[in-house]
Amino acid sequence: MSSYFSDLAQQYIDGEWRPGTGSWDVIDFNPYDDEKLASITVATVEEVDLAYRAAARAQKEWADTNPYTRRAVFERALRLVEEREQEIADLITAELGGTRVKAGFELHLAKEFLRESIHLALRPEGRILPSPGDGKENRVYRVPVGVVGVISPFNFPFLLSLKSVAPALALGNGVVLKPHQNTPIAGGTLIAKIFEDAGLPGGLLNVVVTDIAEIGDAFIEHPVPKVISFTGSDKVGRHVATVCAKHFKRSVLELGGNSALVVLDDADIDYAVDAAVFSRFVHQGQVCMAANRVLVDRSVQEEFTEKFVAKVRTLKTGDPRDPETVIGPVINSAQAAAISGTVEQALAEGATALVHGGTTDNLVEPSVLTGVPAESPLLQQEVFGPVVFLIPFDGEEDAVRIVNGTPYGLSGAVHTGNIERGVAFAKRIDTGMFHVNDGTVHDEPIVPFGGEKHSGVGRLNGETTLEAFTTVKWISIQHGRSGFPF
Repeated sequence: MSSYFSDLAQQYIDGEWRPGTGSWDVIDFNPYDDEKLASITVATVEEVDLAYRAAARAQKEWADTNPYTRRAVFERALRLVEEREQEIADLITAELGGTRVKAGFELHLAKEFLRESIHLALRPEGRILPSPGDGKENRVYRVPVGVVGVISPFNFPFLLSLKSVAPALALGNGVVLKPHQNTPIAGGTLIAKIFEDAGLPGGLLNVVVTDIAEIGDAFIEHPVPKVISFTGSDKVGRHVATVCAKHFKRSVLELGGNSALVVLDDADIDYAVDAAVFSRFVHQGQVCMAANRVLVDRSVQEEFTEKFVAKVRTLKTGDPRDPETVIGPVINSAQAAAISGTVEQALAEGATALVHGGTTDNLVEPSVLTGVPAESPLLQQEVFGPVVFLIPFDGEEDAVRIVNGTPYGLSGAVHTGNIERGVAFAKRIDTGMFHVNDGTVHDEPIVPFGGEKHSGVGRLNGETTLEAFTTVKWISIQHGRSGFPF
């Protein structure tokens, strides 16, 4: 695994591995023990330009390549991920503090999305549409947008980079990928290496490891990319969308959430507890779909709370390499401090800590808080860590009001003994996704993934990926002669 960090600590531009020429280095640390994993000199504005120009140059021939030929690259990429699965899992554990369970979860989904990309290469279909004009034939072609810029986050970097990169390439586009500076290997250069080894033509996929401090908005403003796919916070997403709009680019934004898991009065309490614990604490709560809030009908509040707190107390915090560890480190010290500050703020506002976890370096133990004032701003924001708010409610109307009373609308779940009651409840929630009798954290290759309100714009996966990374072109043919008025 160590060779991954030494070999892939470079920029990947126009099919070549090369050092950046910026004035400073991104230092890649293991968030558990602060071991220095890699040092990468950042890419400059000029290198971002080279990457985009290379992608644009290579894309034209790639788009004309038989889609069956394109498909073979993704078949080989999938085999390479399967062959290197243990090395990649170790890398995920080292670079982002993912537990064994988390690494397995991420790799499973990454393979599923690569499988879908194999099929996606053959999915674009044209149409012939009728015309009111005699002898007129209307053809509508679905074509690649050209070049896609991808900005990926630190929490599921391998999966969430692949989720845009692989479909965009499969559909005939070129790609420039900018991974998060905390996960430049798993979210960036590792993916370049896999596609290089799978035979993807040079120049089609480029990876630039850099930061806004070095390049400003150059990655978004560059004239080449027609679509920017961004996954991250709503604050940064708003900026990305604004810059894209100014430059007439399309943006696909997968942003934060403040999801709720709702336990109705007829729920299977033991099962709801299991779903809620996973939904909040998977990958230390650093998941956009994680259940920030757990809402419980007051009639079952006592039983649920007792069992939920008991289960949370069993979660082991520590070394992510230990198979028994459930809660590994958060990504960095700033994140750890922010999470601890959230807990202290809640307590200062009058909340009660049913579980009050401590913080040691980047290890943040779980906290379970109840009695947070309804007007507290904490209930309106995303908490990216192992902190959960338990909130009682009185009947479904009250639950719907509380769930919808946030600027976000990504995911959520409801637990009930009556499936159709659950579906009816889900329809009333202003989110892009909602799950009945399950957790809040789900992603699948062919279902539309995305949020409402501040949780994003657009969708990915399946048919919606076609909409994201292709465009349509109308070509008409006049058989015979048109008549003109002059």
